Amino acid sequence: MAAAAPNTPSTAVPSSSRDTSTPMWRHSLHGDDKNRRGVDSAVGEQSGSSRVLSGGAVQKQTWLVTGVSAGLGRAFAEAALAAGHTVVGTVRSEGDLQTFEGLEPGSAHGRILDVTDGDVVSSVVAEVEQSVGPLDVVVANAGYGLEGTFEETPLAEVRRQFEVNVFGTVATLQAALPHMRRRRRGHLMAVTSMGGLMAVPGMSAYCGSKFALEGILEALGKEVAQFGIHVTAIEPGSFRTDWAGRSMTRAAQFIDDYDELFTPIREARQKANGNQLGNPARAGDAVVHIASVDQPPAHLVLGSDALRLVTAARTAVDEDIRAWETLSRTTDFAEGAQL
Repeated sequence: MAAAAPNTPSTAVPSSSRDTSTPMWRHSLHGDDKNRRGVDSAVGEQSGSSRVLSGGAVQKQTWLVTGVSAGLGRAFAEAALAAGHTVVGTVRSEGDLQTFEGLEPGSAHGRILDVTDGDVVSSVVAEVEQSVGPLDVVVANAGYGLEGTFEETPLAEVRRQFEVNVFGTVATLQAALPHMRRRRRGHLMAVTSMGGLMAVPGMSAYCGSKFALEGILEALGKEVAQFGIHVTAIEPGSFRTDWAGRSMTRAAQFIDDYDELFTPIREARQKANGNQLGNPARAGDAVVHIASVDQPPAHLVLGSDALRLVTAARTAVDEDIRAWETLSRTTDFAEGAQL
């Protein structure tokens, strides 16, 4: 449902094995490098219009993507590189840095970064602006999953979940925003999850962190629209990364009362690991596409499973609101100011 943890990298999808078969939403996805550097006409039929230079080439951009060692972060970076963009990717080790820069020498730039260190995040972003170039797109992807029922999850683990998933993302976006504001342009993105718009038993801390991000991003988007800056929450479903495997932190099970509910959910997720519906390469293409249009979405749900589950969850909320609307209105003063 989200990117791999900055300190628990997931299994990458090597570029040599990326599935470039035609996505259902895209009538033609050309496999050769030349054609992948443009946005084809079928994609152009999606909402918004692509920003292009004379001659039809997509305008080149400079990207910053956190957590590119593996998983969706790597997929986003690879797709941006394939489209001809310059990508700065953050990793946690020198080995991962060298591997990333080897993907596209001269266009792939690695930086070692712990997103939970806000001062370092600001320094790295400032250095990238000077040495690589003004950032056009920032994707705050670094994060990890925490599994366990609410009662079984220690408070320290909940705090750590928010430290990485929420405050690490906030630090990244806050570091980039002043530069974009001065230029009056830019696109800030963050990977939340379908778990930021719906919740499942046994992942209260994770879903809580992603719900928090959704609120932050929605308010941020309304604040910075006046400056020509776009904000998008990326909400993936289950993708074929190792998010549900090595990158999942699990709180200890010790309350038997929850076993009947949670054990089948945990086992199903483990069984599906490696056979998830979502294709990371296609997610990368989708994110690169929305970075090229004039009116990108505030929310980008990725995957048919995410569409189904998020729609059901939002329908349930709407039904509650309608069912209790009369009671809700009883709490007003007879006279008062409407917001």
